Amino acid sequence: MVVDDSRLARTALVEVLEKAGYRAPITAASGAEALEKLEAAWTEEGGAAMDLIITDIVMDDISGIEVCRRVRRDRRFGDIPVIIVTQKDDMAILDQAFAAGANDYLTKPINAVELTARVRSALALKAETDRRLAREARLRSLASRLAMYNRKLRGLSNQDGLTGVANRRHLDRILKREWSRAQRHKRELAAIMVDIDHFKAYNDRLGHLAGDECLRQVAQALAEGVQRGVDLVARFGGEEFCILLPENNATTAMALAEHLRRRVEALGISHPDSPTARVVTVSLGVATAAPRAGGQPVELVESADLALYQAKQRGRNQCRLHGAGD
Repeated sequence: MVVDDSRLARTALVEVLEKAGYRAPITAASGAEALEKLEAAWTEEGGAAMDLIITDIVMDDISGIEVCRRVRRDRRFGDIPVIIVTQKDDMAILDQAFAAGANDYLTKPINAVELTARVRSALALKAETDRRLAREARLRSLASRLAMYNRKLRGLSNQDGLTGVANRRHLDRILKREWSRAQRHKRELAAIMVDIDHFKAYNDRLGHLAGDECLRQVAQALAEGVQRGVDLVARFGGEEFCILLPENNATTAMALAEHLRRRVEALGISHPDSPTARVVTVSLGVATAAPRAGGQPVELVESADLALYQAKQRGRNQCRLHGAGD
């Protein structure tokens, strides 16, 4: 884009550029018009549609130096080279121009050979800048994709491959973290151990593929049954699941356990060989702890497992709280 408030000056510059092979340069008769055309030429998809600005310094409305300064302040146009045109080698004015971000300058009267050489150099700089920005954009895209894949890998490493809930390793890590947090803030921590009733008989009768599908449905029912984002449902091993409930007391944990028991029973998965019910059911053991110094996170899981054992001993398809009387 050629910017000059003199029509003769604009015409002379355009003629030289066209003879050098640069077809139909955009022109502007003022600094304000130049900024308007620059704005109009920008699109979200293609960015700035100009590769170079050649502007006179002295104009009636906005000076070439101010045009340069505004271009440099705008992140959309900051990489467009700017050549300042001045009447003479005034060092003070040139110092202001370069401080505003000008890349080069020309003095009037314009020498055609010098103009084409400076333009060629400026456009080569712009082309190299565009290539660098494209490389940086590709690198940012690759880095973003790599970060996304890493997040997915971390998620997969924390996930049980069959059921989609958390795996045992992730449970152990979160249990340790929540135990320390509960100890630090003097809060209670609850856990529920869940076991599918007579699952071996289910597998023996219907086969392992049906058993896998049963595990997936039960896991989904448990995962959808917890209400808070901080609660963690994990496959503990085989047909057992563990649910970790930060900042939860015995009353709310038992209420949730009963809610989950009903959800699984409501799935209505037929279990022909269950002596407990005609459908798949679960037994649940609940335990709570107020972590103390010297205590270990595994104690909470062991207590919930003891309660689970009691639930199974007393007929299954029920919830038991560790430490509760008959």
